[in-house]
Amino acid sequence: MITGLTAAARIVPFTALMLAACVSESKYEAQTQQLQAAQAQSAAEQAQIAKMQQQNKWVVAGDMLFPEGGYQLSANGKQALNQYVPQLQNLKNAKVVVYGYTDNLPVGPALQRSGIANNIDLSSRRADNVVAYFTAQGVNPNIISAKGFGDTHPVASNDTPQGRAQNRRIEIVMEGPGA
Repeated sequence: MITGLTAAARIVPFTALMLAACVSESKYEAQTQQLQAAQAQSAAEQAQIAKMQQQNKWVVAGDMLFPEGGYQLSANGKQALNQYVPQLQNLKNAKVVVYGYTDNLPVGPALQRSGIANNIDLSSRRADNVVAYFTAQGVNPNIISAKGFGDTHPVASNDTPQGRAQNRRIEIVMEGPGA
């Protein structure tokens, strides 16, 4: 009887230890899944950064370049663009495209009076003004062009002010062997 009791005394703590290990294992599995999800997200973000670097693509906030609801470059906007001028001036066999984007809010009456009917017109005018500024700074006009997309390619939701601000942007993309 003492031998059976001793064996039972040993089995009960061992069983408790095994049950505790099962709970810890499930927590471990949950943490492992969370870690894997975070690693996958980090890898996707790193891939996006690498892709942008490989494409020689710069994104500039439209609110930094233009006054609210406007298309003429501000003094701060010109200063922000100056950082790209030296690299663009040195390009020989490349193609540079300046893409303009807007949020989805309709253009106001002041812009309509100045001939801008919609967001495509506004984004095109903004991209054109960036190209004009770059060429005035010595960038070869034969390698640079402008294209407006309006609100057709959002990078964030237009449901929030922050999302709309992200969508109002200029992308400068260098392509070709000289990029």
